[in-house]
Amino acid sequence: MAGDKQGKVNLGRRRFLQLGVLAGAGLTIGGYVVLGGEAVKTATEVWEAAPGSFAPNAWLRIGEDGAVTVRINHTEMGQGINTALAMIVAEELEADWTRVRAESAPAESVYKNPAYGAQLTAGSTSVTTSWDILRRAGAAAREMLIAAAAQTWNVAPDTCRAESGRVLHPPTDRSLDYGALASKAAGLPVPENPPLKDPGSYRIVGTPVHRLDGREKTEGRAVFGLDVRRPGLVRAAMVHAPVLGGKVVKVDDRDALRVKGVRRVVSLGASVAVVAETTWQALQGASALKVTWDRKESPAMDTETLKKRWPGLAAKEGRTVFEKGNVSQGAAGSGRTVRAAYFVPYQAHATPEPMNCTAHVHKDRCEVWAPTQNQDAAQEAAAKITGLPYEAVSIITPFVGGGFGRRVCVDYVVEAVTLSKILNQPVQVVWSREEDMRNDFYRPATYNEFEAVLDDQGRPQTWVHRIVGPDHMVSMLPKLLPGMMTYALPRGVRNLVSSVAGNLVPRFIAGKQAAEGAAPLPYDLEHVRVDFIQDDPGVPTGFWRSVAHSQNAFLVESFMNEIAAAGGRDPVDLRLELLEGNPSMRRVLELAVEKSGWGRPPAPGLHRGVAVHEFHHTLLACVAEVSVSPAGNVRVHRVVCALDCGVAVNPKNIAAQIRGGMAFGLTATIKGSITLDQGRVRQGNFDDFPILRMDEMPRVEVHILPSSRPPTGIGEAAVPLIAPAVCQAVFVATGVRVRDLPISSSLLAGRTGAS
Repeated sequence: MAGDKQGKVNLGRRRFLQLGVLAGAGLTIGGYVVLGGEAVKTATEVWEAAPGSFAPNAWLRIGEDGAVTVRINHTEMGQGINTALAMIVAEELEADWTRVRAESAPAESVYKNPAYGAQLTAGSTSVTTSWDILRRAGAAAREMLIAAAAQTWNVAPDTCRAESGRVLHPPTDRSLDYGALASKAAGLPVPENPPLKDPGSYRIVGTPVHRLDGREKTEGRAVFGLDVRRPGLVRAAMVHAPVLGGKVVKVDDRDALRVKGVRRVVSLGASVAVVAETTWQALQGASALKVTWDRKESPAMDTETLKKRWPGLAAKEGRTVFEKGNVSQGAAGSGRTVRAAYFVPYQAHATPEPMNCTAHVHKDRCEVWAPTQNQDAAQEAAAKITGLPYEAVSIITPFVGGGFGRRVCVDYVVEAVTLSKILNQPVQVVWSREEDMRNDFYRPATYNEFEAVLDDQGRPQTWVHRIVGPDHMVSMLPKLLPGMMTYALPRGVRNLVSSVAGNLVPRFIAGKQAAEGAAPLPYDLEHVRVDFIQDDPGVPTGFWRSVAHSQNAFLVESFMNEIAAAGGRDPVDLRLELLEGNPSMRRVLELAVEKSGWGRPPAPGLHRGVAVHEFHHTLLACVAEVSVSPAGNVRVHRVVCALDCGVAVNPKNIAAQIRGGMAFGLTATIKGSITLDQGRVRQGNFDDFPILRMDEMPRVEVHILPSSRPPTGIGEAAVPLIAPAVCQAVFVATGVRVRDLPISSSLLAGRTGAS
């Protein structure tokens, strides 16, 4: 693809984490897995003893009743990963899908995500990294069951076949259930290279399967973090500084302790915990608390200040994070120059389930019920706080009510474990919505300047993109490193590496994450340069659903739409021309255009916009149909999305993820954002941080191209795509270019029909 050939690019987030100081993960079915020199537990050690069962590897177990349990090493946060990964195992296993269940894997090295060298759910990598591992795991078990049946019948294994949870012997019309074969199969050698099924014979993968967890969630039986109950459990409501980064100076807890049920108030330095018998009592006590903090204000952390400051920094010399061709030579003697500047704000994750964690520190062990995306970091933090060895720390992952990248960080886990150690009893930490909104690791804000020189056909000959703002990876990576390194390393070595990385990271990776999604471009452009000017005001930033793609797709595609208008080109025609060298993306765009009816007038009052983007090898295009009221209010009525995501493991869930991603992206496009006032986050709840409501959700049509490629990321893929398509439609409706999100109704009021 053209996007793979656009010159040299520095290491991105995922590849950087795979190299050098980080260990990768691997699977050797039937023996010890070696991870960075560390011997990992065998299948018999990671599964609890169950007489008559069959667990050939760490990923599946078959009981004597024939039920299949699949271990899921990625966090189920509503994205349907339990179902998708279980489908992969069940397909190769030839399981009876009605007898398959999924359970969360414990924190063990065998369950590390190969993309990061940690047990971490992020980057839309769950299916991608599990595809080969789980197929081999299922196939190995299938071959062992066939061998067990062949021994039972005294026949050749190649005269038997597996189907729907049974092994069949067609010549004699005999069959045995997997449960009846489990004990015998458990004593057989595990094949290292079992044959995999031909995709043409799949009967589970590629079908629209209902979610395994659907019934227990709709019936209220699913256990989320706040549902965890332990004997002697107390609740702790957390209070953090109103100015980001503030520390406790003095606590007046007299009124808080008068609240019925409040037992104790504990200062943790950066936060204060009000401990009570119930959650409500703890929250009431927290509201009565009086805390003196060391910071009154922080002038650098101010949205209006940043909007004034960053344009002046854009002219300064930055770090070139991507370069192809020679922009200066490409601009010589060419035609019209197009320029534009954009600002994208800080964004909160606003997970439906606020941060919470339950911990119980014992003398010789620690149990943590953590709604986390990062089991390794949670285990690392708990081990460090308690002084216990890693193997003495159990991380139990309940269902999670949305992660979106926020739960990669484990600050709330640290609070729970620390409090349990102090109180010597199980503690459930609970953040209110306001605490959650005002103490997030936000998506970074950035200021962006673009410049392109067009040829006489309106095609960009050069493309320059300058990004000003923070790169959250600079501050995040040192925090994540200890949990990503092999447990075979002494804790002191892990901490030393993390400390050294904190000094070296800015020099080597600044701008890499900030430019993700900005380059390489999917288009055939000869001269491209992306520069990054680091300016971090100190706002805590982290991973947000689709990370920098969420900003950069809006920026890149919006500027491409501006180029099309400046050159008198139809935005679809220009893209198709620039995608000649990228036939896969071109096919996706052609499908979206066809299904949307582009080229035919939309219904009266509706206007269309288009965008394409590649997210972690998933190719997407969408067309949005939008109306703008006389008051300037934007409503999206219909979205047509086409995509190539490789093998579509569960088309039903893929469509759900596309729709969910569109809703998430639309919220950031037309609804809420985080604004800072001298270090204080102005927003606190959904009254001043509105999200898309059900009656505002557009009809989203999803069209998946058939593909034989391995599966690619889907959980975040649709988030970046909706903003540029909607903003182009707004331009068609009003003649106004949206260069600052979220869209302001005051900017558009009275402009309908102005284009």
